[in-house]
Amino acid sequence: MYVQVIDDTCGKTLCSASTLDKQIRGSEKTSGCKAASEVGALIAARALEAGIKEVIFDRGGYKYHGRVKFLADGARSGGLLF
Repeated sequence: MYVQVIDDTCGKTLCSASTLDKQIRGSEKTSGCKAASEVGALIAARALEAGIKEVIFDRGGYKYHGRVKFLADGARSGGLLF
């Protein structure tokens, strides 16, 4: 699972996170809802570090349940607003 914060006006990726990042790969489980929540928390931390507090959550056509919901909840608990 991966997530990006993109500036749509210039088409530039500002920060990203995925289950392949070292912080998440070291954990016990790198798939499923728990990993999605960790990816959400990691993208929130990176976005806040870059000065981004509010984003628009585009789920890319995926239904809002399961891993997508856990990713969003992890990002919200990390401090991102959407």
